[in-house]
Amino acid sequence: MKKFPFITLNDSLVLLRVMMAIVFLAHAIVRIFNGTIPRFGGYLESKGFIMGNPIVYAITTFEIVGGVMLAFGYFTRWLALGFIILLIIGIGIIHAAEGWFVGEHGSGGMEYSVALIVSLIVVAATPRSPKGEVSAD
Repeated sequence: MKKFPFITLNDSLVLLRVMMAIVFLAHAIVRIFNGTIPRFGGYLESKGFIMGNPIVYAITTFEIVGGVMLAFGYFTRWLALGFIILLIIGIGIIHAAEGWFVGEHGSGGMEYSVALIVSLIVVAATPRSPKGEVSAD
């Protein structure tokens, strides 16, 4: 009988990478289908950014293309770095002012972004074999 978590370390690292991809894909897809790109663009412009909507379209495109590539294991280190940069900027622009907690004890804080950053560091640090699979070096 296998012990919890019932999967190998390699499989759990793949699971984490795919889950990170799903998180970013979901953010982009919801932004598109809810039509919130103009609102987010306006928010960025209120913070001093020029061309808020094109910036949001670029972020959304990166989340979709990068999310798909991350899910399939392509350019994982570079994509993780790109997502980490987006998250750090998001913390600086939006979340830090709201404090640490996201939900119950706060409103839009940075704990979730920090957890995503740490998860992406693990994804970026995951060694890969020449065949592309995760290796436990």
